[in-house]
This record gives sequence, C-alpha cells and structure tokens, in this order.
Amino acid sequence: MKILLVTAHPRSDSLTFAAAKAFAEAAQKKGHEIEVADLMSEGFDPVLLQPDEPDWADPNKLYSAAVQSEMARIERNEATVMVFPVWWWSMPALLKGWIDRVWNNGWAYGDRTYPHNRAWMLAVAGTSAEAYAKRGYDEAMRTQLETGILQYCGIRETRLELLFGSIEGAPGPKTILETARRLGSEF
Repeated sequence: MKILLVTAHPRSDSLTFAAAKAFAEAAQKKGHEIEVADLMSEGFDPVLLQPDEPDWADPNKLYSAAVQSEMARIERNEATVMVFPVWWWSMPALLKGWIDRVWNNGWAYGDRTYPHNRAWMLAVAGTSAEAYAKRGYDEAMRTQLETGILQYCGIRETRLELLFGSIEGAPGPKTILETARRLGSEF
C-alpha cells in the first residue's frame, strides 16, 4: 500500500520526526511504500485565503495550484498517516491549515469524500494518559480530530493514537518510539 506520511514539526531532530521514522521503517518492512510530506521543510502555507475558501454553491470549484498539487499528492497514495506533536490539546496550526486548505468541499467532503479509506493520526503527547483522562483531553481530542475531521470526511478506517509521555523523561520517548514501530508493523 502507498502511504502518505504527513509530518508537522519545526525541528527535524524532534521526537515527532523520530516517531514518524519508526512508523515508516516498520511499515516499509511490511511492504508498504512511504511518501513523506514534511509540511514545515516544504514551506507549506497553512493560511486559508479566498482562492481556497470552500464555496458551498460550487462543489466543483477549482482551488489554487498549491492545493491542487497537494490533492494530487494525496490521490497518488492509498492511505494517510499524520504524525504531529500535541499542542493545546490539538494539532499544530501548520497541519490544521493543511487540512483546512486541502481537505476541501467537493473533494474531501460534500459531494465527494476523502480519497482514502484509511487515515491515522499519531499524536505525540507531553504528559501521561492519566493526565489527559483526568480532564477529558483525550476524549475531546478524539471527538475533534477523529470524529470531526476523519470521519466527517467519510474515511472508514480512522485512528487517533495518542503517544503519551514525551516530556516526562524515561521511559516516555522510548515507549513512544516502540509504539510507533508497532503501529507501522500493524498498518
């Protein structure tokens, strides 16, 4: 299967990138092909301007050349996996802007749905699962990201995997990388 692996982090030496790499290596060992979309290093502009604003009266609207290029990149793959750090109990603005601009009306929702049947999100979280559950952050994120984005776009196999403990010291980062590897081998 061809997988588009989307990353959104300002540092290529981050734990987020290490988790993406661990996922990719394990998935490749299972025979999958990986295309990386490093939104930061590619300079993707996350700002939604008028040319890419959804037009509810025109589901066949032609979006900007940059957005059409991203749509083509998605369409040449068969699945999407997004790996990102959790910031403010959500994804970075860069990734949200990519979704806002590219996953647009008439292409990812509305008259058509997102072209992949499988899309996963691997979110590198700072603290523990218990800390997230204490205030319901985990469920809020599932509702917002998995239900509100992935399932809204008609994706049948969705998954939000919270990888906990990135800033809490050992064994957090090691466990995150092990989980990312396991997920890549299970994909």
